[in-house]
Amino acid sequence: MSGPRGRAGGERGSGERLWLTELLWRLGCVQFGDYTLGRTVQHSPVFINPKLIIARPGGLARIARLIEDELRTALTLRNRPVHPFQLIAGVPIGGLHIATALSLQMGLPLLYVRPRAAWDTGATRVEIEGIYRPGNTALVVDDLSAGGGSLVEAVLRLREAGIYVRDAVVIVDREQGAERRLQQIGVRLHPILTLEVLLTFLHGQGRITDDEHTAAIRYLRGESGSRSEFD
Repeated sequence: MSGPRGRAGGERGSGERLWLTELLWRLGCVQFGDYTLGRTVQHSPVFINPKLIIARPGGLARIARLIEDELRTALTLRNRPVHPFQLIAGVPIGGLHIATALSLQMGLPLLYVRPRAAWDTGATRVEIEGIYRPGNTALVVDDLSAGGGSLVEAVLRLREAGIYVRDAVVIVDREQGAERRLQQIGVRLHPILTLEVLLTFLHGQGRITDDEHTAAIRYLRGESGSRSEFD
């Protein structure tokens, strides 16, 4: 897909990422404060909520085109950083709207792994919604990655059903262990933006202050203490 760790692969890629950064900023998807979100994000000075993208249908469609362009380009490269796939699998809840838009854009069937509930057991339990055949390959899609727990769970459950998974796409990677954990199970993570790239764009455009940028970068690099249980 793009260059290393979500960096733009060319002038057009840079322009689309700048547009995406502006969209996330305008929608209020980027907030600053002191945020702890479960085990994977502890005392973070920055909060990212890409789910708000659903408020802009045109923006959601453009993101799907951006992802498709990068995927199709990657599939033409000699070293093929992305494996061919026949299905798109969304990770509920945040990844499902991105996956749905990408499914419509690419004309490929959509799947999603159902969250497990205590009452949903035995013969009534449906693990995966959608139509597939064992031996198909799915691209996993989520809106955000941090520690990678939900992505890893989705991959493992898809594999239990006989579906191959080699690649995962996210809108923003917080760079807090997801890439490493996915690599350990043979999956390559492809972020459209890393958190560092997002912050750099916003700082360069004067959207965030020097102090906000410095605090967030120090957090990303682990200079302000442990960021999660996975550090």
